[in-house]
Amino acid sequence: MAGLWLAVFLTPVCCLLRDQALNPPITNLRMVPERKQLTWNNTKNISSVECYVDSRLFRKSENNVACKIFVLSKCKASNFTVKVTMVDDEPFSTWIEYPKPEGNPGAAAKDLHCKVHDVDFLTCTWAVGSEAPNDTQYHFTLENVETNQRWECPHYTSNERGTHVRCQFDKISRFPENQYRFLVEGVSTEGGILCSEFFERLEDIEELIAPNITATCNESLALMEWEMASLFHRNFEYNLEIQQGTEPPSSHKVYGKQWTLNNPGTFTVKIQALAGLWSAPQRFECGRAGGALHQLWLTASLIALAAVLTVGVAVVLCRRYSVLKKLLPPIPHMKDPLRDTCQGEKIMAWEAGPLTQDCPVAEVQVLKET
Repeated sequence: MAGLWLAVFLTPVCCLLRDQALNPPITNLRMVPERKQLTWNNTKNISSVECYVDSRLFRKSENNVACKIFVLSKCKASNFTVKVTMVDDEPFSTWIEYPKPEGNPGAAAKDLHCKVHDVDFLTCTWAVGSEAPNDTQYHFTLENVETNQRWECPHYTSNERGTHVRCQFDKISRFPENQYRFLVEGVSTEGGILCSEFFERLEDIEELIAPNITATCNESLALMEWEMASLFHRNFEYNLEIQQGTEPPSSHKVYGKQWTLNNPGTFTVKIQALAGLWSAPQRFECGRAGGALHQLWLTASLIALAAVLTVGVAVVLCRRYSVLKKLLPPIPHMKDPLRDTCQGEKIMAWEAGPLTQDCPVAEVQVLKET
């Protein structure tokens, strides 16, 4: 009797499954990589369709005819499932695998890692696959996920066997801010090689270099300042670690570009921007013998003292010269008319007697003109 009731309850389900298998609500489920779409053909009245990748819901379909896929792998096979809700029937689901894996996975590049560094550089490194043939060569491509624009690697670094294991781009500021595919493909005469890839935004793999700190300080106050360089980030959160003398280090969260420290004395500081690298420790002395303000004040004081001393010496010398000139006036002397041609000096005068000459005198008579 129990078997009879079980047969009664299972009969509709078996018939339903057989009917959906023979006449499914959607057919020809397929991937269109050029358009990044998972699409199908409808054969029945469908209420809605949900699309899943590896059992995770990623979006509902548009007009129940396709699902848009923004990130589509070229190297790793994924399970793409559609779950159909019917208007007047039971739910239905089907799936496909995409892409079809091709090539030897053991020969694929492994440990692919990329970083943006020194503001405007992108460097990617990888290791040779353990099963890669001796003639394996790898090629790196950077691809904009949204526009499909591709950039081939401009500068490779090879290992001792001549196989590419590193790629570097410079001037990456020319690349738009978007999500990218970092792709390494291998070729060999001995067979196909599976590719390696990962997806990331450039700003998310930027390795921030800690800024250099400058300090202006005296005995009571130290003002620390710095400048940060980045292509993608504008607002930074900094971590400061400060150690004053022999005291334990103290940590501070800073959201600006400066920090004030009271009674600094001699201290050591290092800085980190976001989750970037820590700077090397920098040491500052802000006591009586050190500090930028103290040095500036000392330099200004020395310059002022030198100026005062110069003026004082000049005044003393001038006054001394004037007194000596009054006490010891110059002695006048005779001017030698034969050797001394100077016209500016005074010549001693003397009186001379009348001059007499014995010269014959001739008389001149004026005759009347005729």
